[in-house]
Parts: sequence; C-alpha cells; structure tokens
Amino acid sequence: MIAKPRVRLRYRTIHGYRRAYRIAGSGPVVVLIHGIGDNSSTWEPIMTRLASKYTVIAPDMLGHGFSDKPRADYSVAAFANGVRDLLWVLGHERVTVVGHSLGGGVAMQFCYQYPSMVSRLVLVSTGGVTREVSPALRVATLPGASQALALLRLPGAMSAVDSATRALAASPTLPGPFESLSPSRHLLDRTDLLRILRDLSPRDARAAFGRTLRSVVDWRGQHVSMLDRSYLTANIPVLIAWGTDDTVIPYRHAEIAHAAISGSVLETFDGAGHFPFRDEPNRFAELLDDFVSTTLPGTFDPWAWRTMLINGADAIGLDTPEPLSLETRTEVYEALAIERSAT
Repeated sequence: MIAKPRVRLRYRTIHGYRRAYRIAGSGPVVVLIHGIGDNSSTWEPIMTRLASKYTVIAPDMLGHGFSDKPRADYSVAAFANGVRDLLWVLGHERVTVVGHSLGGGVAMQFCYQYPSMVSRLVLVSTGGVTREVSPALRVATLPGASQALALLRLPGAMSAVDSATRALAASPTLPGPFESLSPSRHLLDRTDLLRILRDLSPRDARAAFGRTLRSVVDWRGQHVSMLDRSYLTANIPVLIAWGTDDTVIPYRHAEIAHAAISGSVLETFDGAGHFPFRDEPNRFAELLDDFVSTTLPGTFDPWAWRTMLINGADAIGLDTPEPLSLETRTEVYEALAIERSAT
C-alpha cells in the first residue's frame, strides 16, 4: 500500500513576521488561498489528493491560522503581496493559483499585480463580484461586533452555539416563498463556520478578522470588486467552481463572474454550500487535476498587457460557450458600471 504524501506545517519569517504555510508533494506548483477567518488546514483533504503530482502550498495569510497577527495592512492587495513574497522565498516563480471566498479575491488581485507568475487561475465561491454577501458578515462590520465575538471565550459559549445551530440545522424547511429563509438552509456549512468561529477566540485573531473584513465589506455589502479588471485574465486559463446552495456568496455571482471572464469554465457543485472543496473533496481534486493537466499555462506578454490596459473593460466580449441571458448580460454591465476597486 502506497502511503499518502504527508502535509507539513512550516514557517518562514518575512519582513519580521512569521508566516505559516502547509506544503506537500512535488511537481508543478499549485497555491491554495483560504478565505476570511479560515486557515490553510481547510485545504488538507485536497492537498493529500494532489500531492502525488504537484507541489501544493497553502499559506496561512497574515492575521490567520499560525501566522502572526500584527496591527497591519489586511487589504486584498497586501495579501497578494504576502503570497508573492512567500513564493519567492520558497523559490517558485510560476504557479497555478486557487482562491476560496476572500482568497478568490486575493488570487484575482495576485493575477493583476504579478501576471508573469500566474499559469492558471481557479476561483472558488469567490468574493469581489457584486455587493451581495451574507447578512452575518455585514453585521460583523458594525461597532461592537468584536466585543460580541469575545463572548465566545466564555466557558460553555461554543458548546451552546454548537447545540443551537445543530437544532436549527435540523429544523424543517419553511414552505413556499419562505423557503430561502429556512435556518437549515443557512446552516448548510455549520461545521466549517463553527470551526472558523472557534479560531476567533483569541483577541489578536478577532482584531485581524475585523480589519480584514472591513477592508472588503461594510454594512451595505462587499465594496471591493474584481470585475473591472477581469479582462486582464484573457491570456490565462480560468476555472470557476461554486456550490448552488451557497448562502455566504450567492451562486448567481458564479454566473456573473463566468460571463465577465471571457473563456472561463464554470463548474457547478449541486447542493454544495460555501465550501464545495470540503463537501466533495474527491470531485474537487479531480476537477483541479484535470484543469491543470488539460490546459496550457498562461502567457505574459508586456505588449499585450499594455494593449488590454489601454482598451480597458471594452475588451470584455462576454463570450461564453453557452448563450447568455439578457438578465446576465445586464447584471455584468451594471456591475462594471457600479462596482469598483480602488486598489
């Protein structure tokens, strides 16, 4: 019996801060970037499945997991810089970059800032499409939210939350037009969300979470968009993966991103929530392996890049294998007109 490749937790100090990362395997490099409040351990089931063919690297972004949590810049651009720095320290210059949720926004920003380093891009339930986001995240940006999270440190608090959410998750689905409000539907990712909540108990973790969240979300929703620069992915293969029952970032965002990123491939995980790679790890790993194996790595031509920048969003042709509905086209153009990133 062949043993599975071992995932190792390692550390590097960069700019005076400890950066944690998990690494396994050998071969072409695949970088896995986690979402807000999460950490690299979320990818372990995928890493063990890919490590026989690839060098798989999953960093704990600054302020997350075992990485340091200083009072620092937690913007999407800063996270992209951190990924770049770690890869250069480890000696990797070209990678396939995979990002989940906030990590998807970081992956997209990484492509924008360091296009010569990107072979392929994979966006999983990614942030940065339009404003819509879970009401819980909007509330978490309000004054007093950090103090409320501090209550999780009280003895028995997490057990009480666990019991309450377990009961709500098992509750019947509401009828007819109220189905979308059913607690059970919003707690599909209960196990992963509780795992993230537990990690927010320490004060420095809560502070870093708050700074990170406010850099991309306010009470109105997401305020950072990747759509205005999506045309810059024209020369790299792009895969989008999303669960149909995602209540953190709606599945509709997958269709909008797919429409805005010309030539992208959309893979739908029916019945999955915000963590499709954890709901169906075997399928996700096979999908990622097939994507890397069957696509040629993207190219970076400075002159082509300059031309795209000059042409701007006019370069978006909304060319997808399937005909787009008028509604989708309208949503994309409205998002391009309204949603903007100042990075």
